[in-house]
Amino acid sequence: MTSALPTPDDLAAACGAALDELRARTPLVQCLTNEVTTNLVANALLAIGASPAMASVPGEAEELAGAAGAVLVNLGTPGPDQRACLAPTVAAAAGAGVPWVLDPVAVGVLSVRTRLAGHLLGERPAVVRGNASEVRALAGFVSAGRGVDARDDVDTSADAADVLARRTGGVVAVSGPVDLVTDGTTQVRLAVGDRLLTTITGAGCALGGLVAAFTSVAPPLTAAVAASTALGLAAERAVIDARGPASFQVGLLDELYLLTPDDLACRVAAAQRIGVPA
Repeated sequence: MTSALPTPDDLAAACGAALDELRARTPLVQCLTNEVTTNLVANALLAIGASPAMASVPGEAEELAGAAGAVLVNLGTPGPDQRACLAPTVAAAAGAGVPWVLDPVAVGVLSVRTRLAGHLLGERPAVVRGNASEVRALAGFVSAGRGVDARDDVDTSADAADVLARRTGGVVAVSGPVDLVTDGTTQVRLAVGDRLLTTITGAGCALGGLVAAFTSVAPPLTAAVAASTALGLAAERAVIDARGPASFQVGLLDELYLLTPDDLACRVAAAQRIGVPA
């Protein structure tokens, strides 16, 4: 017997409350993340109300993980230090009951990170956040990814996302023109965002950081929906005055900072469509 689906109003209210709680707590988010996008991830976390820590030194990374509100593991640039940090950091988070988020960048295309992601799945991330090709590959489905670019469609990757969510016991968030968030039982689709998100380096990485921040104050399904909608709404507002990618990125951070719980709740209510796996 499955639990009842959340109502759109209940989910919207929960997302608004999560943003309010996040800003009241200012949770520490320990990030093992992509070196190319560290600055944007840190600034997005600051803008939403969290406190980022970007420690990737073996010995220190796991210390922070045990004391953090949440942990982000992004496999964008898995250099030697980060690879040495991964297992102990995730183990420290799990041992302390700290939720952690896996962003499997380019998994299925590049072998080292694909093996790393496969090992990390056994530690049961609260949320896996990726594009459709990354999620398909991680779930063991045939994938058409090219580097960090998805060549698969979100809708045709829904089965893979459900399989992966049930395998980990957590939530899978698939980014695309319409985002998909699923816990293997409940699917939420979110029509929110703007195409300019694809013109800046690190939008997906920033989303992983936001998901982690929200997992520190809300259940994984609510956290992933809140984070995806927050970034998408900020993008919709930032594009109004943007002249191109550079001004858009600055505006994106401003709009994350200006976002209110009521703004988020209203956009979640408007953007979402809740269903069950076919």
